[in-house]
Amino acid sequence: MKDLYQREIDYMRISITDRCNLRCKYCMPDDISLLSHNDILRYEEIIMVCKVAAQRGIRHLKITGGEPLVRKGCTDLIRGLKQIPGIEHVTITTNGVLLKEALPALRDAKIDGINVSLDTLDSGMYEKMTGKDVFSKVWDGLMEAIRMGFRVKINCVPIQGYNEDSLIPLVNLAKDYPVDVRFIELMPIGYGRQFGAVSGDEILKQILLFYPDLEKSEEKKGFGPASYYTSPSLKGSIGFIEAVHHKFCSRCNRIRLTADGYLKTCLSYKDGIDLKKPIREGASEEEIGILMEAALRKKPKEHHFGQMEDQMENRRMSQIGG
Repeated sequence: MKDLYQREIDYMRISITDRCNLRCKYCMPDDISLLSHNDILRYEEIIMVCKVAAQRGIRHLKITGGEPLVRKGCTDLIRGLKQIPGIEHVTITTNGVLLKEALPALRDAKIDGINVSLDTLDSGMYEKMTGKDVFSKVWDGLMEAIRMGFRVKINCVPIQGYNEDSLIPLVNLAKDYPVDVRFIELMPIGYGRQFGAVSGDEILKQILLFYPDLEKSEEKKGFGPASYYTSPSLKGSIGFIEAVHHKFCSRCNRIRLTADGYLKTCLSYKDGIDLKKPIREGASEEEIGILMEAALRKKPKEHHFGQMEDQMENRRMSQIGG
């Protein structure tokens, strides 16, 4: 699918739940109101949307939440998505708390990659940031995923006053293991507006003190917007995703499906289209496809975080999908 700006849209992020077993400061620090079971898309409905999307050029799927592994049957869904004609890659982003137990089923489902959200290797800071003392479970799951040969990426959100001085130990994971460590700029959405982001330029300066031979890589890793750096000292690589200060809107290739069936074409705007209602009213695949195409025609040229507040997304990241 191409949008009005001739961008090839081939990547869809799918939130399968708004529930999470952590309470991260910048995402979901409180026990907020959650969707009822009937409000979220059933797995067969997600499969239908993905079949329609694949017929229109979507090739890569990312399963997110909330925390996707808290939803029963998540790995069965992944197995079903992998069988859709035209879908080439299915990956998952998880906080890692339930990862170790899920790895055999993820392997059987033939998952193509696992992203683990991990903002610090300090167990005390981890508990401060996530509200839970479960760092050892995440670490065990991460190590087992690496041992089993999964393609692993680590996602870190640097936040001023929290983990900004704890980033080099994360970088060192790319030295010791064949993993990609990515630093993701804090998004000014929901609770994220209350915290200060750490710029990628500042992080890169820190890293260069320890890895002065770090160089920009032209290798494409995955289907998202990250830019990567490599070094002969590293088994993996270091990535940066800076949606606010280094816009990549001109090459945006993604759409998002929320847990309650809302198709979003840009993270920062409210705009999109409800697919759940027509699906449950008996709409055909062709009719759902027409709705998706109509939504895509309204995909904006770029985001404007901090401007045009009346048009901005006001839901929390856990409600939209990570």
